[in-house]
Amino acid sequence: MTENESVVRAFVDAFNANDLDKIMSFFKEDAVYHNIPVDPIKGIAGIKETIAGFLGMASEVDWVVHHMAEAESGAVLNERTDRFLIMDKWIELPVMGSFVVREGKIAEWRDYFDMAQFQSQLPS
Repeated sequence: MTENESVVRAFVDAFNANDLDKIMSFFKEDAVYHNIPVDPIKGIAGIKETIAGFLGMASEVDWVVHHMAEAESGAVLNERTDRFLIMDKWIELPVMGSFVVREGKIAEWRDYFDMAQFQSQLPS
């Protein structure tokens, strides 16, 4: 496993622990987070606010990584199922993630998923 892959695996572990402070420790100050169905978020403050919103909805988080690979450029790609326990119901979302790691921190994070699939599973 490469250093970049190790960073992304530890990042996933922080999500699974539902630990916002630990999650945020993986980002560079000028990082960009882009959930492809919505506008990108630039900077650690905006990223923290967005992630806090996701985590605040869920009592548990379980990201299951199915495949992880590193491109020649150093970008780490992972195919995963993001699971969130919201009001006693597990929401499951297939995701393809792309991470650019620089100096041991995430500089760019993009997730590709179907927002309608997520929203259709939310409890009413």
